[in-house]
Amino acid sequence: MNYKANYHLTYCTNIHPGETWAEVMASLQDYLPALKARLSPDAPFGVGLRLSDLASRELLEENKLDTFKRWLISEDLYVFTMNGFPFGGFHHQVVKDAVHKPDWTTRERLDYTIRLAQILAVLLPEGMEGGISTSPLSYKPWHTSADATEEVFRTSTEHLAELTGTLLQLKEKTGKTIHIDIEPEPDGVLENTEEVIRYYNNWLLPFGGSILQQQYELSPEQAREAILAHIQLCYDVCHFALAYEQPKVAFAQLKEAGINIGKIQLSAALKTAIPESINERELLAGKMAPFVESTYLHQVVARNNSNQLAHFPDLTEALENLEQTDAVEWRTHFHVPLFTDAYNGLQSTQDDIKQVLDLLENNAVTAHLEVETYTWDVLPQPLKLDLTDSIQREMEWVLNHTGLKNHA
Repeated sequence: MNYKANYHLTYCTNIHPGETWAEVMASLQDYLPALKARLSPDAPFGVGLRLSDLASRELLEENKLDTFKRWLISEDLYVFTMNGFPFGGFHHQVVKDAVHKPDWTTRERLDYTIRLAQILAVLLPEGMEGGISTSPLSYKPWHTSADATEEVFRTSTEHLAELTGTLLQLKEKTGKTIHIDIEPEPDGVLENTEEVIRYYNNWLLPFGGSILQQQYELSPEQAREAILAHIQLCYDVCHFALAYEQPKVAFAQLKEAGINIGKIQLSAALKTAIPESINERELLAGKMAPFVESTYLHQVVARNNSNQLAHFPDLTEALENLEQTDAVEWRTHFHVPLFTDAYNGLQSTQDDIKQVLDLLENNAVTAHLEVETYTWDVLPQPLKLDLTDSIQREMEWVLNHTGLKNHA
């Protein structure tokens, strides 16, 4: 959906269960034409495609990719962004920290991402660039020593440098620019702006750049330009809100460092003010209990009056600490719906999304916007609606907030 000149708005299809290509295609056929008719009847409708490793392999078999491309054209749909973070199963099973597996230290992650880039280069309309979001290298609690963390940076950078070279070749062959968008999140090896900038400056640009210079005979400046063009950032608003970062400040810091934002994922975290009395905390625990579930990680980042942050790996551990915490606020990694900032006395980080959309009015940091509320299956019952209605409501909230609904 081109909601304003040079901007493309969609939702991420990781909302739909399906690990095989047949399952993915069935979901797309069920939902996309109906949503386009509701949201963008007179203009092409963008797709944020999520493919598992298995689905990516199957789509490249026989003539399936050409068949899919013809279907998209016939339905007036176009794919401009993909979600390459979850490698395997993402619904109806325990995911938790396995969402990071395999990580960027592995060949499997590199090969999967290359396949996605090859697919996107075929599907991407002429004259557009495409983006693929990916994991923040690895999961921090898996690497508890400095040596282990350094090895993650070294191996991941080797793979990202090879990926950059492959994307350069893909551009030369197809004329399509594809960028991979690293997505920081709580407890990822990269989880905030400071860590991203440090990784670029200490590893990706110097070490990755030297690999490109040696293997592709690029000058230092050409290697730097290639990395910055093809390895970008996915700014997930929920994740940066969990780091208590202000969008305006983060955008400015990234710009100063020369790091591009390839995609903004519009998502909201659960936000909770922590009362002082034990009785009120017990009531709060009861309100938060329905958000405890076994599928996804729901990291909690607590802030005290001194603005010090404390991390809990999941909501269960945080609730065990609720009675004695000195925090004044919790933010929980639970992608709650965008359309409201209140949930039975709980709040959300919806205001961060408003700030981001306001910033985009005069600061076009990216053309790719993707709604990513993927937790519908595990939301407390009162927040659930028919899935098509839920997606429509999320998209319309974004359009109405920007005041650009007529541009859809």
